[in-house]
Amino acid sequence: MDENLLEAFRHNGWANKQLLAACAGLTEEQLTFPGTAAGTDRGILAIFNHIVQSDRGYAALRGDRPEWVDNEEDANSLDELERRADENAQVWERFLSQPVEATKLIILDQGKYEAEQSVLIVQALHHGNAHREQISAIMTSLGIQPPDIQVWSYGEATGHARERPSS
Repeated sequence: MDENLLEAFRHNGWANKQLLAACAGLTEEQLTFPGTAAGTDRGILAIFNHIVQSDRGYAALRGDRPEWVDNEEDANSLDELERRADENAQVWERFLSQPVEATKLIILDQGKYEAEQSVLIVQALHHGNAHREQISAIMTSLGIQPPDIQVWSYGEATGHARERPSS
């Protein structure tokens, strides 16, 4: 197990939870407001559904895909998205706690594409970050301060980073 990779995915799960919590007080209109200024025509709820479904799809490298991923079933509430995001974080934790064969070929898109397993793992992190930035931009365009979900904030929140006292 690579503790660094595991920690990167712990940040991924933490960032999802922080952003979901920040969206908890938003109205349905705000959650569905298309984020054209953020470079997407989807609203916060739709983007979160995309993040969570994709994250689980990437995590399903060993075959653990729930129906809501296979059927692309959107969650209609932030509570359900949070439940699914928590479940995803646990799946990643289990997956990364075992040896990972980085060069193992994974067949995708009904056999039309192949990639080494490492590519899907890196894509999962990149994908989540890119779409969380879209959600943060939509929140900002609505006049709402998004939470600080940078790795530095994660480090401080988990005790892995801190300000040093001046001497």
